[in-house]
Amino acid sequence: MPNLPKQAIAVASIIGLSIVVAVILFALRPAPEQQDVEQHSLIIDVAIATKQALTINVSSQGTVQPRTETSLVTEVSGQVMDVSPKFENGGLVEQGEVLLRIDDRNYRAELKRAEAAVATAHSNLLQEKGRAAVAKEDLRKYPRRHASKEARALALRLPQLNEAKARLNSALADRRQAKINLDRTQIKAPYRGLIKMRQVDLGQFVSTGTPVGQMFSVDTAEVRLPVPTDRLAYLELPNNSQDDTYPRVILENDIGDRWPAEVVRSEGVLDERSRVLFVVARVNDPYRLENPGKPLLNGSFVKADIEGRKIDGLIAVPRHILRTGNQLWVVDDKQTLRNRDIKALRTEGKLVYVYEGLEEGDRICLSSVPSAISGTPVKVNSSMSTAELVKPQSESGMATFTELSSVQ
Repeated sequence: MPNLPKQAIAVASIIGLSIVVAVILFALRPAPEQQDVEQHSLIIDVAIATKQALTINVSSQGTVQPRTETSLVTEVSGQVMDVSPKFENGGLVEQGEVLLRIDDRNYRAELKRAEAAVATAHSNLLQEKGRAAVAKEDLRKYPRRHASKEARALALRLPQLNEAKARLNSALADRRQAKINLDRTQIKAPYRGLIKMRQVDLGQFVSTGTPVGQMFSVDTAEVRLPVPTDRLAYLELPNNSQDDTYPRVILENDIGDRWPAEVVRSEGVLDERSRVLFVVARVNDPYRLENPGKPLLNGSFVKADIEGRKIDGLIAVPRHILRTGNQLWVVDDKQTLRNRDIKALRTEGKLVYVYEGLEEGDRICLSSVPSAISGTPVKVNSSMSTAELVKPQSESGMATFTELSSVQ
C-alpha cells in the first residue's frame, strides 16, 4: 500500500476531530425551556335561533310586453286622402279616433246605386203584391176546383211575389255592404293606445289588406316571468277555482324605479329546454296616464320579486355565514364552537331559510372565523334574535308588499 502524503493525513485528522467535538457539544446541549401557550378566546357575535312563519318571495326577470297589440290593415282600396296628426310613432289615440281616410268617392257612388236598387226592388215588391191581390180576387170569383197545387200558386202569382221579396232582401244586403265599405274608408283606433309604427303616408294608394301601422293598448302590460320548478312550491299561483288570489309582484328596472303588478295566470306548460314555468304578471296603467308616477315602457327589462306563501318553522340566517357542505358554527354551553349541518330552502338573496338542523334558542355564530376549528373557545360580544334579521332584508332593495298596497 503506497504511503499517504502528509497533507492528506492532516486533513483527515482535522475532520475527525471536528466530528468528535460536534458529538460532544450535541450531547452536552441544555434542554429546551418549556412554556405554556395561553389559548385566547375568539370574540364573536351570535344570533338566537327563532322559528318564524315567513313569506318566501321568488325572484325572476322578464321583458315588458303589451297585453294587446294590433296590426292595422285596410279592408278597401283607394288613395290615402287624410292622415291624423296623432297617427305617428308614439302618438296616443283614443278608441274610435280616425287615424286615416281613404278616398271614398267610389264607395259613396256604390252606396247610391245600392239605395236605388233597394227602391226599385221595393217598388217591384209592391207591384207584385198588388198583382197577387188581384189574382187572388179573380180566383175567388172564378174558382178552379180541379187545378193542381202548383197551378193555384202560379194563378196567385206566389213565385213572382217570392222573387220580388228575394230581390228586395238582396238589394238591402248590397246597401248594407256598401255602407260597411264606406265606413271602412276610415281607419279607426280599435282601443285607446299608442301608435308603434306608421307604414303609409298621404297620397299613397293602398289595396285591400295593405298594412298601414301597428298600435298597442296602454290600459295594461304583461311580463312573462320564468320560475324554476324547485321554486313553484313557494308560490300560490292562480287557478280557475281561485280567481281572486293573485300573488303580488314588484317590478324594478336597472335604475331602481318600481311598479306594482299581479300574477294573473301561468302558462301551464314547462319549457322543454330550460325546465321552467312561465307565469304572467300584469301591470295596470303602465304608462301612468291615469295615475302619477314614472311610465313603464314596453320592451323594458325588469327584475321581479314575486310574493310567496307563508311557511312555518323557518329560521332566517345570513347567507355569508353558511360554509361548504351546508354547515355553520353554533356556540354550545361550554362557550365553544361546534359544527352544525343544516338544510335550507333553495332561495336567493342575503338570507338563508333553515328548516332542519337548528332548534329554537340555538346560538348561531354571525362572525367570520376562517381559522376556527370545532372546540375553539369563544366569547360572545353581542347577541340578537334571528327574527331581527328579517326586517332589514325587507326594508332594503325592493319595497315591501305593505308599501305596494299603499301605492295602489
